[in-house]
Amino acid sequence: MKQALFTKEDKYTMVDHQGTPVHSDRASVNGTSLHYRFAGTGAPVVLLHGIPKTGYHWRHLLPLLSDQYTVIVPDLRGLGDSDHPATGYDSATMSDDIAALMAQLGHDTYHVVGEDWGAVIGYQLAVRHPQQVKALVFAEALLPGFNFEQHTALTPENAAGLFLWHVGFYFKADVPEMLIAGHERELITYLIKSERRFPDTATADALDEYVRCYSLPGGIRSMLAVYRAMLVDGQQNRQAAQTKLTLPVLALGGDAFIGENNEGIMRQVAHNVTGHVFHAGHDLAEEVPKEMAAVLLPFLAAHS
Repeated sequence: MKQALFTKEDKYTMVDHQGTPVHSDRASVNGTSLHYRFAGTGAPVVLLHGIPKTGYHWRHLLPLLSDQYTVIVPDLRGLGDSDHPATGYDSATMSDDIAALMAQLGHDTYHVVGEDWGAVIGYQLAVRHPQQVKALVFAEALLPGFNFEQHTALTPENAAGLFLWHVGFYFKADVPEMLIAGHERELITYLIKSERRFPDTATADALDEYVRCYSLPGGIRSMLAVYRAMLVDGQQNRQAAQTKLTLPVLALGGDAFIGENNEGIMRQVAHNVTGHVFHAGHDLAEEVPKEMAAVLLPFLAAHS
């Protein structure tokens, strides 16, 4: 790995357990270019962020892991400071991006921690690369093909509970791009704060960074492309689930959002599942990072 350091004056610097700025680099993999950060020593752990976030989402959790693990934090295809290709936004292709990155970095085996869409991609990574993935953490995510789509329907039950209104909106071609352009901050701030139990954890630096990245040329297009691949993802996941995962899976939820349903979803697609629910909303690594690390570290240690 090359060692291009951020400066300590950088507002958006991520630091390791010693307060040292993490390293940053790019890699050409699977027909695109990914930006990634890395820090620490020991067995590798890759952290996969969701939407509308970037690898910066993990800034609080990374230093709680980097004294024991080599932590790799990519920006997913089309997101963050990674490139914005025209295609390849289904979760299988995006998981192959990560597999190629980890192989290029020399990691034959590794743990995968994913949240939101990063967890969906993490599931496909475990399915498609079972010899490389030692354990999977599936945090605060619904899985296409397994009741995700049902939460997009306008029903009394959804309207009173987990109604994912934005998914259908994103599926309409061209109109979301038109309406979101120039209003990236309003959309991202609303989505992130409304899905948390503790909205004040959506700090100004994080919101600024997310808005910066999604406002880049191709940023919103790429975000929408991930959602627009959801029906393909559902087909991929149903096919994959015909053979359940045998590796250890830790399903993590926040009681104010998906909660214990994370464990139920994983039990449909994996044999060896344990679960934990936090007093939190959708963004565990920003809302309750210390509590998350306290559950995550023993699980990783048990399967290293």
